[in-house]
Amino acid sequence: MAQIPLRPPRAPSIPLAPVDYKQGYIDQFTSALRLYFNQIDNGMGSLLSDTGGSSLSLPHIAALDTTVQYATANNTPTKVLWNTLGSSSGFKLDPTGYVEATYSGVYKFDYRLQFANTADAAHTVDVWLKVNNANVVGSASKFDILARKTLSVPSYLVAYSSFTLNVNAGDKIELWWATDLAYIVSPATAGVYMQYEAAQTTPYARSSVPSAVGSITFVSRLPTDPAA
Repeated sequence: MAQIPLRPPRAPSIPLAPVDYKQGYIDQFTSALRLYFNQIDNGMGSLLSDTGGSSLSLPHIAALDTTVQYATANNTPTKVLWNTLGSSSGFKLDPTGYVEATYSGVYKFDYRLQFANTADAAHTVDVWLKVNNANVVGSASKFDILARKTLSVPSYLVAYSSFTLNVNAGDKIELWWATDLAYIVSPATAGVYMQYEAAQTTPYARSSVPSAVGSITFVSRLPTDPAA
């Protein structure tokens, strides 16, 4: 069945009443009301159907990154970067690594980070959220990445977590990480980094592996303050 988009009903244009009774005026009046109530019935009928949620557009953002990401040093907080916007409504993605919310609400943040470890021992990564450059209480997750498989083959770990938080319009949301042993490019030092791999055709075809994938989805309006 074709999907009919929901449209806000428009208040009817009620004709001015004459001093004396006129059937033509009554007909115009009832016709305006009938059209208005038809709009309301159609909208509410679509919204309250089994597939009514498909007619709604809620604030959200989805993004990923197609670069290898490195920490600058051991035990040094490093911002996760995003260079590819998937879809977005109600958020702005800034190239420096934060997203800015347009609408207040309760949001669910999900992330998936592809880590690699080239060292010959297991190492730890911490990942957490910041809002307006302040650490979000209780948002941190800890991941242990096993020692490398061989001298030339690192071990891999996909770090996934989710967190629900209250967001105000204009808030800037960032994802940060740190590791006890950072991979250094020059001079080359074994350690942990966020891996990106391009799409492959051999030994079989597969899609690319982003270093970071993240999404923020709307859950609810902000709770009403009982004291307000």
